[in-house]
Amino acid sequence: MTAPPPTGSRGSGTKYCDYAAVGVLISSLDGLLVFERVRPPAGIAPVAGHVDLHGGLEQAAHVEVAEEVGLTVTSLHLLLTAWRPNHCRRPTSDRVGHQWWIYQAQTSGPIRPSAQEVRAPRWLHQDQLQQYAHRTAAYAEGQLSEEQFTLKPGLEPVWV
Repeated sequence: MTAPPPTGSRGSGTKYCDYAAVGVLISSLDGLLVFERVRPPAGIAPVAGHVDLHGGLEQAAHVEVAEEVGLTVTSLHLLLTAWRPNHCRRPTSDRVGHQWWIYQAQTSGPIRPSAQEVRAPRWLHQDQLQQYAHRTAAYAEGQLSEEQFTLKPGLEPVWV
């Protein structure tokens, strides 16, 4: 089966997976900016989203930061790129995963979270992130039910 076109939609308004995603790490002395996603998959994560419809990788990073947390990106630095076999909530072919481009961003402005995408934004330090990663591992090992994980999530699995 072939992958959908890279435009991310097929004229119906439905967004199809383009298998390309950006993640944007925003740090301060208070830690890493993360939040709980309103829509599945459950989990705590930094800013992230599909590249499609944004005109390129860096533009996607700028747009996702503005859309999700209301900040303005003042500089971006590409940290890594990697394929991750994470599932997508968008309709896809039988292929699973995304090519990820992870950026470190400097931002300006007040945090203004999107009510449609973001719940409980917060800054977490490394030790707190590790605790959430352990919760995700426990969920993956079957020690927590989906309901338990959804009510009190760990990190979104792709970020572990």
